[in-house]
Amino acid sequence: MVEKRIRLDALDILLVRSLGKHPRTGFLELSRLTGVSRATVQARIERMEKAGVITGYGPDVDLPAAGYPVLAFVTLEIAQGGLDEVAVELERIPAVLGAHATTGMGDLHCQVAATSHEGLQAALLAINRIPGVVRSTSVIALSEVVAPRYLPLLESEERPEPSRVPVYRGGQPGPAEEPGSL
Repeated sequence: MVEKRIRLDALDILLVRSLGKHPRTGFLELSRLTGVSRATVQARIERMEKAGVITGYGPDVDLPAAGYPVLAFVTLEIAQGGLDEVAVELERIPAVLGAHATTGMGDLHCQVAATSHEGLQAALLAINRIPGVVRSTSVIALSEVVAPRYLPLLESEERPEPSRVPVYRGGQPGPAEEPGSL
């Protein structure tokens, strides 16, 4: 269960950045990389997990390399009050990578992947068969211009320095974070 929103400080962002670069790293190694005690690292990461800030450590998957080179964005108009039922049905279609309820012309925007244009067509037909879907519009992605990311946003705000963390170096990288060390 997600607790109230937490305020991230500079150490939290450093830990998120370090986990992004080294997702399989344990607390002790993160401690070495960041220059903070292992107990502090563990407490901070557990706090962010409990608050729902860190949601997983799964591998990033390159869909074209995995055999799914066709990506489309599908806008759905749904019947009034049908959001919950449509969401349940979308979750049953493996090609649907994600969906967001939105404002504007459409009610839902979905990201759909397929092995081919024919596979995309089959996924679109499955989506259109969902009771509650009134209309769909799709566009095919030609190339990825900006990869999914979160660190630039998190780092764009000025963050307070952590309190009661005497070993913390104020955002200075540890020995393994120096340029050219990876």
